[in-house]
Amino acid sequence: MLQPLNLPPYPFKITEQDGKLTLFDEIRKKHLVLTPEEWVRQHFVQFLINQKGYPKSLIKLEGGLKLFGKARRTDIVVFNTRGERILIIECKAPSVKITQKTFDQVARYNMVHQVSMLGVSNGLVHYYCSIDTNEKHYRFIEELPAFSEINN
Repeated sequence: MLQPLNLPPYPFKITEQDGKLTLFDEIRKKHLVLTPEEWVRQHFVQFLINQKGYPKSLIKLEGGLKLFGKARRTDIVVFNTRGERILIIECKAPSVKITQKTFDQVARYNMVHQVSMLGVSNGLVHYYCSIDTNEKHYRFIEELPAFSEINN
């Protein structure tokens, strides 16, 4: 049984292949093994698209980056209509507590991406930050803005 999350439910295409549950990823157009973290990532993507109006075409999943000479992957990166990165979301499995370590991870990724908004979620708890890269400070915000509010 898949754990209910603190995100709206969506009618995912879930099948069983070789004894493992897979879920069809609309963004990457392929079936993925349904891990707890993938369950959160897929819900969050649908939340961005259906509740917050983020265009599917401007969302990139598991994008690669180099950080301190090592290959890393950002869970969700969202671009504006000019192709600039505007949001990073780091997803964890529901069993993983969101700690300072999680924020440190997404902050390190932002050293490369330089976005103005960050989010972390384990599907149960979500935190969002607005970043002022010029002033080098951030503030927590209660809700993720709709795409129409930040695509400027």
